Amino acid sequence: MPSFIDSLVGSRAFGYLARTILTYMFWASGLAKLIDFNAGVAEIAYFGLEPAPLVTIAVIITQLGGSALIIANRWTWLGAGALAVFTALTIPIAHTFWTMQEPMKTLEFYVVMEHITVIGALMVVTWKSAPVRAPVNDTRPGFAEINA
Repeated sequence: MPSFIDSLVGSRAFGYLARTILTYMFWASGLAKLIDFNAGVAEIAYFGLEPAPLVTIAVIITQLGGSALIIANRWTWLGAGALAVFTALTIPIAHTFWTMQEPMKTLEFYVVMEHITVIGALMVVTWKSAPVRAPVNDTRPGFAEINA
């Protein structure tokens, strides 16, 4: 990798920018629900989640809190885990492509594929934020070394 790219991606500012962009869909949605709480409640109620005001508060806390932990790179595993579970739960609640007719079926299928990709990105940010550990050397016969 060219040295200027290496220094760019290795900078603290790049890390904050990358984590902010990664979490944009969550913190923007959380802020929108916070700014227009009634619209957020209506959105939650539309999907049949009750009591909608309490569920909306939980969603706002999850979206903003999870994003803040990732952006700050503090307890990243917790923020990413919360957002990954939240994202996975939206699939059977809001993106039930298997119950739909075309063309919505295909459109919602692609939304689900994007959600799965976001979950993967949250896994990567958790992995990259973990402290570096010394490799475990297992010299037992039949065990291969795995480098991630």
